[in-house]
Amino acid sequence: MLTIDSFQRIRKVLIANRGEIACRIIKSCKELGLVSIAIYSKADRSSAHVRLADEAWLLPGNDQTAYITEEDVLNIAKKSGANAIIPGYGFLSENDGFAEKVEAAGLTWVGPSSEVIRKFGLKHTARELAVEAGVPVISGTDLLNSAEEALVAANKIGYPIMLKATAGGGGMGLQICWNESEIEAAFHSVHARGATLFKNTGMFMEKYVAKSRHVEVQVFGNGTGGAVHFGERECSIQRRHQKVVEECPSPFVHKKPEMRERLTSCAVSLASNVCYGSAGTVEFLVDDTDGSFYFLEMK
Repeated sequence: MLTIDSFQRIRKVLIANRGEIACRIIKSCKELGLVSIAIYSKADRSSAHVRLADEAWLLPGNDQTAYITEEDVLNIAKKSGANAIIPGYGFLSENDGFAEKVEAAGLTWVGPSSEVIRKFGLKHTARELAVEAGVPVISGTDLLNSAEEALVAANKIGYPIMLKATAGGGGMGLQICWNESEIEAAFHSVHARGATLFKNTGMFMEKYVAKSRHVEVQVFGNGTGGAVHFGERECSIQRRHQKVVEECPSPFVHKKPEMRERLTSCAVSLASNVCYGSAGTVEFLVDDTDGSFYFLEMK
C-alpha cells in the first residue's frame, strides 16, 4: 500500500494497464518527476501509452491474457528496476493475490492493501464492513446453505427478494424472486453460476427494491484512517446491470442537500473505518420513493 514513506522512496513506477488510464498515470508521473514504465502486448505496440512512457516493455504471451499474467508483470517490474506497481482500474486492480505478491516482492503497491481488497471482494464480507462502519444496509442474510434456508429467510424478509452470489459482479449471479415458488430454482441457478463463473458458490439474500437508482461516491483514503470524498455520481442508466452513463452531480441527490451530506459521510466513514489507502468507489442503492439509501459494494 502507498504511504508517505513509501512514496518518498519511489523513483520508477510500472503501470500495469493500458490505454487512457495508463496515459493519465504517465502524465502524473512526469509532473512528480518519476520514471514511468509501460507494459504492452504485441497488439498495443503502437499505442499512445507505449509512446508516452519513459520505458516500454513487451509482455510475453498472447494478447488476450497479456495484462493479467501476474508473473510476467512482476518479472518486468524486477528487470526494469521499478519501485512500485500501479494497476489503474480493471485487469489486476482488484486482484488481492497479485497485490500480495507485489508487497511480498518488496515493491510498493499503489492501491488498497491486499487485505482490504480481499475483504471487499466478497459481497457478504463487504456488507459486514459497512455495518461495522455504521453505513445502512438493506434487510438481508448471511451466507445461505440450502434452498430451504433461503425459503425461510425470504418469508421473513418479505418479497420480492434477491439471491446474490457473494463473488459475483456486473449483475451476474443475481436472481430476483417475486414469490416462494421461485426460490428453489433461483437458488440452484445462482449456485451453478457461482461455481462456473467465480469458482465460489457462496450466496446471500437481500430485499429487492424495484423502484431504485444507483448512486456512487468517490473516496480517497490515506491508509491510516483519513479519508475524503469527491462527490457523488448518478449511475442509474444501465444495460444488463452495467453503467452506460455517469452523471456528476446526481440530479436526484442534487435536489436533496441533506441526503448528499449523509451519503458522502457514510462513504467516508466506511473508507476511514478500514484504513483505506487509495481511490475507491462506494456504491449505493437509493430507493426512488423516499430517498433511503443502502450500501451495495465498494470498488
